[in-house]
Amino acid sequence: MSDSMSHHRTFEILTAEPVPTRRKPRHRSDEEKARLVAEAFSPGGNVSAVARSEGLDPSQLYAWRRKALSSGMVAPLTEGASKPAKFTRFDAMGSDMVEIVIGDAVVRAGGDVDPDRLVRIIRAVRKA
Repeated sequence: MSDSMSHHRTFEILTAEPVPTRRKPRHRSDEEKARLVAEAFSPGGNVSAVARSEGLDPSQLYAWRRKALSSGMVAPLTEGASKPAKFTRFDAMGSDMVEIVIGDAVVRAGGDVDPDRLVRIIRAVRKA
């Protein structure tokens, strides 16, 4: 036998799976796009989370947001940022009375008020 045939040889066998076919882009209606953009712009909205929940790439939703902003169909929330924040100084007192300042209104409540009722009062004052 020849010298080259007596050497031990190693072979590696590679296996591969076929690449899945590219899925066809889903057509979304203008109403659906508007709903997703509104959800992404909502307070506390997260573009990436909204996109993932709908099976979208986040960059697509960002593009729809940019388009909505540039077209004037949506305006960014700047009103809240332009109003100066008001801070109130308070001193701790040994009293059961609490004063809550909401804008120009002052809500005074004693320690015996039901918390659920106080929540309803505060919500009513905020709406007014």
